[in-house]
Order: sequence, then C-alpha cells, then structure tokens
Amino acid sequence: MKKIKVAQIGLNLYSHSTEIWDSITKQTDLFEVVGYVLPENEKERIPHKYEKLGGFKQLSLEEVLNNPEIEAVTIETDEIYLTKYALMAAKAGKHIHMEKPGGINLNDFEELIGIMRKTGKVFHVGYMYRYNPFIHDLIDKAKNGELGDIISVEAQMNCSHPNELRQWLNELPDGMMFFLGCHLIDLVLQIQGKPNKIIPYNKCTGMDGVISKDFGMALFEYDKGVSFVKTTDCEIGGFDRRQLVVTGTKGTVELKPLERYVTADLLCTVKTEHLSNDWYKEGEHSQSEPINRYDNMMKSFAEYVSGEKTNPYSLDYELELYKTILKCCGDF
Repeated sequence: MKKIKVAQIGLNLYSHSTEIWDSITKQTDLFEVVGYVLPENEKERIPHKYEKLGGFKQLSLEEVLNNPEIEAVTIETDEIYLTKYALMAAKAGKHIHMEKPGGINLNDFEELIGIMRKTGKVFHVGYMYRYNPFIHDLIDKAKNGELGDIISVEAQMNCSHPNELRQWLNELPDGMMFFLGCHLIDLVLQIQGKPNKIIPYNKCTGMDGVISKDFGMALFEYDKGVSFVKTTDCEIGGFDRRQLVVTGTKGTVELKPLERYVTADLLCTVKTEHLSNDWYKEGEHSQSEPINRYDNMMKSFAEYVSGEKTNPYSLDYELELYKTILKCCGDF
C-alpha cells in the first residue's frame, strides 16, 4: 500500500490528539507525516502537549490545505473547533479523520457532510470503541440475531477528573453527555438504530463548586424496551466500571470493564456471556488480547483512504449519530 501523506491540524486539551499523533508517526508503513498545524494558539495554551510533537515541521494552515500532495488530515483541535477546521479540509478536497463528535453547530456539521458527499473523500470520526474487537464482535452478534430480539442496551462510561476538567465541560452542550456520552450513543445506535424517543437527564452535581453538567444520562425508548447511556465525571472507580450490556431474548452479554490497562498504552476488555436461563449456571468469562486504542483505528483510516477497505460508517450514519448526540444533550 502506498504511504498516505498526512498532516495534523490542532491539539486538544482533554482528548486524544497526542495519541493520534503518536499512532500516525509510528505507523511508518502506512503514513508519511508531513507536519502539523497549530491554528488555535495551542503551542502557548497546551505546552505539555506541544512538546510531544517531536522534530516534525510546523506548517501554516494554508500550506496544508493548498498542497495537493497532502491527501489526508487529522483534525485534533479542541471540540468546539472541530467542524470549523474539518469544513476547511473538506473544501480543500482532503480525506479527514476527525476527533469525536464534531463541533457544536448542527448546520455546520450538515454542511460538512454535504461537502464530503460531493468530494467522495473519506470522513472518519474518532470513536475508539468501534475498533475494540470484543465490542465489535458483540455488536455483530446483536445485529445478526445471535442474541435474539434485543430488549435493552446499557452503556456506561464513567470517570473522576480534576475540577479543572470538570469545569471545562461547561464549554460543551450538556457537558459529559457531549464529551464522552457520544461514544456510548454510537454503540446504542449501531445495535438498535434510531429510537422512538430520547429523554435526556443531564445534571450538575455541584461537587466542589463545579457548575458544569458532570453527570450525564439519557434514555432511549424502543418498541421492545428501554436502553440507556450514563457518563459521569465524579465517580471514584468509574473507569473500572465502564460497561456495555446487551440483553436479548436468547442471551445477555456484558463487557466490564470496557477497558482495563495492561501497560501504559495497551488495554484489554473483560466479557461475560449468559446464554443459558439456568439461574445456577455461571456465565462464561473471557478476556481480550491487549490492544492499543488508536493503532487499529488509524490503520483502518489508512485502508479506507487507500481503497483497500470501505468505511462501514456511512455519511448518513455519522449525521444521524451527531443529531442523536444533540438530542441526548437536549439541544435538538
């Protein structure tokens, strides 16, 4: 496969910009990294992340957008700027990997999708759980009927962050639901499709004087039951209680924790399958091989750009997902 010339636009304060950078710079068989752009004063605002960019060349935004040899970009600015720079890249005819979930304006996101539809370039969003083998396998089982009719999906992504981050959540629509709840909404939507009704329950705990909505929850009403997502930033031990539970008429599968660190950059997933209705029978337990969250994701992006594989997440799906996220935030 021919190497893809790529540049990164931006660094984000609390998401995974340096991890994406590390992934594309080390996968030298897939990517030729031309350099990076810091369009929102990131060098001064986020010096601890800027230091991780290494000896690569800093470019102007115009140098990246106007260079036809740069086929692809990774958009890794703070969340509120994501769609702004993705729109610029789309108009320049680039393939795009963008941090999740996009900026905070629906009209801009719709325009972005429209341009990508016209150019036919790859639009790839950084939902890391899409590339977790156990999660991917569970979604496939649910969709192909192995678990029977799906009654409910329960998805949790909790943590406990310093007050500085919890306060920063106030910049986003309904805080945690937009920031991390988007990952969970993606999982529910993949398994069950568009719900009949969404009820958001996003709250501010007020803990330590923080005024953001640091407790996020939303209910999804379907014909056969109710599913939910929950994401908090005030839960001690929350990372180890991140989970995905899919209940069907033929069985229930629980992934918990969704991720557990094995090394500094490798994580595994723990699974329990209940395929018997015998109350006395313990479920079957297994654990995944350790994986890097980002390497499979960026490898897939390269394969989509090269044409070796087709992106299974259509533009229509990404737009519907974004609208659903805003509904869970009570903003649509």
